Amino acid sequence: QVHLVESGGGLVQAGDSLRLSCAASGRTFSSYAMGWFRQAPGKEREFVASINWSGGGTYYADSVKGRFTISRDNAKNTLYLQMNSLTPEDTAVYSCARRRGSNPIRQSEYDVWGQGTRVTVSS
Repeated sequence: QVHLVESGGGLVQAGDSLRLSCAASGRTFSSYAMGWFRQAPGKEREFVASINWSGGGTYYADSVKGRFTISRDNAKNTLYLQMNSLTPEDTAVYSCARRRGSNPIRQSEYDVWGQGTRVTVSS
């Protein structure tokens, strides 16, 4: 059974950068596309970014395009999210997830989720 554990969240100021990590257990990490989602206080969880199994294809929400970069290291069973130029609107709990379906932005396409790591951006 696959488990996902996020890390790297914290309290930063607007304009700062953070890199989130998602460590996956098991030997099937490299076989699946992965994604990052976030849930801000009082809001629905939303798609952030997705990457295919090889790392060759990525997809981003418009709100983070050009600021966030998703990547993966299959040898380390780890998914990353580099977040630059953070704003208070990026404040949320960020979760990684394994995607089994074809639509990168649809949450129902993801079947394994981590517990999340909190990111707080102060103005």
